Amino acid sequence: MAGRFRGLFKVFRGKKGPGAAKAQQPEDLEQFQPRQDNAALDRTQEQDRAHGRFRRTVQMFRKFICIRRGKTSTRATEGTAEPDSGLTELQAQPDVSTDSPECSEDSDSPMNDHTAKTLMAVTEDMAVTEDMAITSTDTGETQGIPNTDTTPIPTGIHAPKLDFFEESAVSSQHQVPAMVRKIHQSLGSHVTVGARLGFSLLRLAEEHPADVVLTLLRCAPSCDRAATMMWRLIGSLGPAVEKVLPTLLCVMPKWPLHSMSTSDGDDTDVFALSATLALWVIVQVPECHEAMNLYSACLFVALLFQVVITTQQMPEEVDHFWRACREEHRLPTNPNRFAVQVMKALLCRLRCDNEVVAMERKRGWDTLLCADTQHYAVGLLAREMRQVLIPFCSCIAFHLLKPLSREEPRWDLPFLAFLVEVLECLDLSKYGDRVLEMMSRYLLSKCRQRCRLALRGLVVLSKDPVMARRMGSLSQRLVELLGDADGEVIRMSLSVFMNVLENKDILVSSTTAPKLAEALLTLFANDNSNVQILSIHLFCKVMELVVDEGKKPLKTIVCQSLLPLLFHCHDENRNVAEASRETLICASKFLKRRDLGQLVKKEQLSKFAECLVRTAWKPKLSLEKPPAPAVPSGVRMRHGPG
Repeated sequence: MAGRFRGLFKVFRGKKGPGAAKAQQPEDLEQFQPRQDNAALDRTQEQDRAHGRFRRTVQMFRKFICIRRGKTSTRATEGTAEPDSGLTELQAQPDVSTDSPECSEDSDSPMNDHTAKTLMAVTEDMAVTEDMAITSTDTGETQGIPNTDTTPIPTGIHAPKLDFFEESAVSSQHQVPAMVRKIHQSLGSHVTVGARLGFSLLRLAEEHPADVVLTLLRCAPSCDRAATMMWRLIGSLGPAVEKVLPTLLCVMPKWPLHSMSTSDGDDTDVFALSATLALWVIVQVPECHEAMNLYSACLFVALLFQVVITTQQMPEEVDHFWRACREEHRLPTNPNRFAVQVMKALLCRLRCDNEVVAMERKRGWDTLLCADTQHYAVGLLAREMRQVLIPFCSCIAFHLLKPLSREEPRWDLPFLAFLVEVLECLDLSKYGDRVLEMMSRYLLSKCRQRCRLALRGLVVLSKDPVMARRMGSLSQRLVELLGDADGEVIRMSLSVFMNVLENKDILVSSTTAPKLAEALLTLFANDNSNVQILSIHLFCKVMELVVDEGKKPLKTIVCQSLLPLLFHCHDENRNVAEASRETLICASKFLKRRDLGQLVKKEQLSKFAECLVRTAWKPKLSLEKPPAPAVPSGVRMRHGPG
């Protein structure tokens, strides 16, 4: 049987040299630079016959694997020795139906028709060469694995020894890491991926993705030529990509090192940037598009984290590691620039080219590379994406809730900036409470940027009636912010109060009303007309919605507001003047002086002023009629002599 099996692969050894590989497609020229000068020659008749023999051989090979699987007594168990909780969450999120193309009738066998066709296309049309060009959109220079004198000459499709394939029938999951290391070692002396190696790698990636990913990241942390071929082959098969992406997503946010044990007990730390390098290779494979869509929000958040963290902190061990990666691939000097490059590639893969160009035009990508301006750049990116990618932004907002719900770290500001911009895309009926708790915490922050972003978030939340009813505990802090020197902070605080009090069933407490009214009284003369209008309107709301117990202490402050409001009735800004007249009428009603309200309605403001002047000599301004003096008992009133 073994001799018959070896005969199946004579076609792999029959034709070697440049003619055995198909010419590169134009779309792949930018990523790959074949060494053969005659790689674009037309296929000869003899090559066509070899091509037909290759297809028939792969079909027979697939049947052979199915037979071997039927004879296998044991099956590899799923999962790793120490599963990661984050990995379990990520694997549970995608909604992949069993009726999808990935689940064919032959799904019980390790290699289905889809896998066989994919491998045929990969081995025929995509010869992975030693030089994988990485074109930097920032510098315009070509980056890739440099040429070395020790690089072997391409020899077409290679068939490894039979004993290796026999070992690939995994009887225990503990053998998976060793097999991955052996495949990587074998590809070190080859320039293309052989058929049997490809089948073995894809089967392992689908059945044991965590072991494959972690072992490969440990074998080649800087993603050498052999690892590049392996990652690209995995990226060419959609189901395999869907399986390996959750593990990569578990590694990327664990800065700077991630520790997770494989089935053989190896728990060697893995660099988070190693996973980013692997993602960079995979995202350039066109066949990975559907898998990238499935995990697009998680990938974006992970890359955003790496952009932020690599800008703010670079441990010495990471610096040494990145130096080795630069030497191997001619990558950008700083890893944050590389993370931005991968993010742009991901967005382009998701057909967000317009947003990438818009950010480039507004210099947003350069702004993203500076720690002091990152949150501005992230906010700009969120606004660009929000215009056309509402579902995508909603998913990103959901994935940002978890890191922002923890204790306030140093890198949370850009995350908060993105969340605030896309908050309207989030389902507040499900996540409103979590967001409100988060914004309440940031509102107390001593950092001005975080406080401002929290206020912006509260402005959005306060428009929801349910959320507005739960903001009563924030009134004291919001009153304090009305005395801030920043006009924008004052404006947003007033907007939150106005949105909350738009609900008729919400009343102003007796303790809040006088404090709020005093703060508003000082804002009537603010330089910002928007602040003036909001403060005057809010003052009117306070008089209308204060509880009965709070009306008496509020009356003195209302009397003090009459003269400033009278002056603003003549303001050159028509909106300010109109708001002042309405509030004067409301104040007259609150003081139970309807006669004064009639003077304002008839626009007899001069008589209104005379009334104020007549009462101005009194120690305390009061428009109510003074009570008659009390006469002590035993004392008579004298009306004159006699």
